[in-house]
Amino acid sequence: MGVVPTSGALHHGPMNEIRLDGSPLKLARAEGVVYLLIILLGIFVELFVRGRIIAGGDAAATAANLTAMQSLWRVGIVAELLMVVCTVCSALFLYLLLKPVSRHLALLATFFGLTGLIVEAGYALYLVEALFPLLNAAAQKAFTAEQLQALTYLTLKTHGNGFGIALFLFGPAFLIRGWLVARSRYFPKVVGRLYQLAGVAYLVNSLVLLLAPQYAGRVFAAVAGPGFIGEVTFCLWLLIKGLNVDEWNEYPRT
Repeated sequence: MGVVPTSGALHHGPMNEIRLDGSPLKLARAEGVVYLLIILLGIFVELFVRGRIIAGGDAAATAANLTAMQSLWRVGIVAELLMVVCTVCSALFLYLLLKPVSRHLALLATFFGLTGLIVEAGYALYLVEALFPLLNAAAQKAFTAEQLQALTYLTLKTHGNGFGIALFLFGPAFLIRGWLVARSRYFPKVVGRLYQLAGVAYLVNSLVLLLAPQYAGRVFAAVAGPGFIGEVTFCLWLLIKGLNVDEWNEYPRT
């Protein structure tokens, strides 16, 4: 097979196969850009959409906000779907970046990540469904205003728990990828350990959400910071430093 050249974004391998890992530095930067988009979209959805519309514990206020800011809510749904698309691309880039260390473990992390992504995408349907009780004329005739508000709020709670399940599946992907990053010689070990910290944070958050939901808010506030630091550190390293090309070339290519 030989060593993949380090120039050119695409490399034509045997039988004209197009490979994306022809330039490891460009591959790392591409993952950094995609990862940055995921982080920015996530911040937008959580802080500027759900943070403005969902009033914790208050179904009536949440329903009023959702009705008044329906357009913002729909933009948030599109942003979440774009985040899913970006995460699919990120899964491929991360697999290509980490498979020199262990192809099997990189593939296992990809499976965990994509499984979590399927769960996240499926539960995104509840974000659309939350609008139905408030906007559907037939529902407004059949139920009282309080019942419609409760239906909307329960739908949003279902989405929140579904997203927690998705994070539980993302957790092992972060742990495995972080281990591969730390084990590789072309990324700093500390970057990998911080990335694993994000995986631990997501696992803890999901377990508390499912086993002791009364403490979920406090636990999320405690683990959100470490998780964010772990992801942002890896993203910035990819964007600014990329990877050590000389060390990358020491690994055999398949």
